Amino acid sequence: MAFTIANQKNPTILLVAASRGLGLAMAEEFLKKGWNVVGTVRPGSGRTKLHDLADRFKGRLEVETLDICEQSQVAALRERLSGRTFEMLFVNAGTTNSNEMAPIGEVSTEEFVHVMVTNALSPMRVIETFKDLVPADGLIGVMSSGQGSVANNTTGLREVYRGSKAALNQFMRSYAARDPETSRAMVLMAPGWVRTELGGPDARLSIEESVPNLVNVLLKKQGHAGLEYLDYLGRTVPW
Repeated sequence: MAFTIANQKNPTILLVAASRGLGLAMAEEFLKKGWNVVGTVRPGSGRTKLHDLADRFKGRLEVETLDICEQSQVAALRERLSGRTFEMLFVNAGTTNSNEMAPIGEVSTEEFVHVMVTNALSPMRVIETFKDLVPADGLIGVMSSGQGSVANNTTGLREVYRGSKAALNQFMRSYAARDPETSRAMVLMAPGWVRTELGGPDARLSIEESVPNLVNVLLKKQGHAGLEYLDYLGRTVPW
């Protein structure tokens, strides 16, 4: 159940998809740094670790429910948050297909559409819907991946996931290009290959190695206008 954050003096981030993995770790890291957090969980999730985090940080973490693939839910959350201001909006949601190593020609239409809608279309819909709640000196960010880099793709594999993140990158570039004079900071984040449910047990980085650095990159990016594609150490990722 949502509640109103008590301390409105602290900066606030709207963090979409924060119930587990990278999103949950980001929520905790921002709270530790003195930020307020409005974090979302999927409908039907029940009590999550984000709710436990809210108990630890009384009055500073607000839990909302959202399936970003459902436009009606995006609109309903926008209505609930009407009149609020968020110094940062960050969309973390993402998924992949059941057989990640399948060549693109062997992927079913249903799985292709699901991954593309979740990873590319829906994050942009969220950004378009909530952008007016982010001030001119605020930051809008979205979780991309190093695998979204066309230039760095020398191995293939994970082709649907790669394609969805490359599409997301292109959509964000289009979004930024529409308003080239904006003072707002925008960023596509590549968190590295992290041991999460999505990244798998063989990933190179732990959450503790990725997320604190990633949050520091976001905080450093604040106040620097324009779109950048950065990794968790602040290095530019080639498009």
